[in-house]
Amino acid sequence: MTTVGILGGGQLARMMVLAGAPLGLRFVVFDPAADACAGQLAPLQVGAFDDTAALAEFAAKVDVVTFDFENVPAASARWLAGRRPVFPNPAALAVAQDRLSEKTLFQELGIPLPPFADIRSRDELAAKAAEFGTPCILKTRRLGYDGKGQFRLRGEADIDAAWQALGAQVGTTGLILEGFVAFDREVSVVAVRGRDGEFRAWPLTCNWHVDGVLSASLAPAAASAAQHEAAIGYARRVAERLDYVGVFALELFCRGEELLANEMAPRVHNSGHWTSDGAETSQFENHLRAVLGLPLGDTRVLGHACMLNWLGRMPDANPVLAEPAGHWHDYGKQPREGRKVGHANLRDDDASALAAALERVGQALGRQAQVEPVVRALRGG
Repeated sequence: MTTVGILGGGQLARMMVLAGAPLGLRFVVFDPAADACAGQLAPLQVGAFDDTAALAEFAAKVDVVTFDFENVPAASARWLAGRRPVFPNPAALAVAQDRLSEKTLFQELGIPLPPFADIRSRDELAAKAAEFGTPCILKTRRLGYDGKGQFRLRGEADIDAAWQALGAQVGTTGLILEGFVAFDREVSVVAVRGRDGEFRAWPLTCNWHVDGVLSASLAPAAASAAQHEAAIGYARRVAERLDYVGVFALELFCRGEELLANEMAPRVHNSGHWTSDGAETSQFENHLRAVLGLPLGDTRVLGHACMLNWLGRMPDANPVLAEPAGHWHDYGKQPREGRKVGHANLRDDDASALAAALERVGQALGRQAQVEPVVRALRGG
């Protein structure tokens, strides 16, 4: 029986374990936190990601290694790759961990994206902000996610405040300035590439965020055939250049018919959670298939599917399960403000029926604002 090692023990690892059980897989999860939620379902080894003695013990227990979040140190992944197969490869992980490297890769591959610049001083920030125009966004090159490590400059008067907030990170995470995109909506391509180079992608997904954190996703996104083809083509270019194995997400801004790359996530992704209940093969199962060198599963959507994210604490009421195709996913985490604690998936063959179900759920939970844009999209608004 094959044992898969997962670096990181959060909800993504937890869902991988759930998807791997029918395949007869065993798992060992490695995480610094003793209460990592994946440890409720699989053996958990507690240790620091840079503790080579602990990593050696972990490697001895597993046949192949993957990870559930992008901030696992690339050096640790490289160290493990000398002892066990690691997928995605550490080089791909390293590129995705650095926004400058990532955007340089997009540029080299001919993928459209907003202007960007490496920032090393306040004077460089002022010069590039003047060149790009405001608003623009100063970000840390590393370790930023879900809106963290960012400062939006709305005008020249914000330069000093932005530098005061993030300037100290120049010598650690590094800084990047990105031009602002007045986009119509945000979409993502969740895709998978196997060891043999086979590539598949789920339908383009439309995403809505609140305070930089994903709130809801809908698949398939309303998009022209040209947009769909372009987005999946961009994802394929990235996967092939990086010799990527496993699932990843490419996030894109839509501006009219134009698509601009935002960033990639080298792992199973929040915007692909709908695939657990709304696709022929989930992103979690296909990630494991890819990592193990198995044939990839079909990525078609089953009608229309929506994911709603829960932050802070799970709702006390559970109206989702009263819906014919409603599915509840509780991560088993302790409540904490801003923490991702679970999600719900709803699916229907008919877009209007799904819109009605979302309205009922939103009203029952007092979350009408969260479901409203999804309902509009389903009804062609």
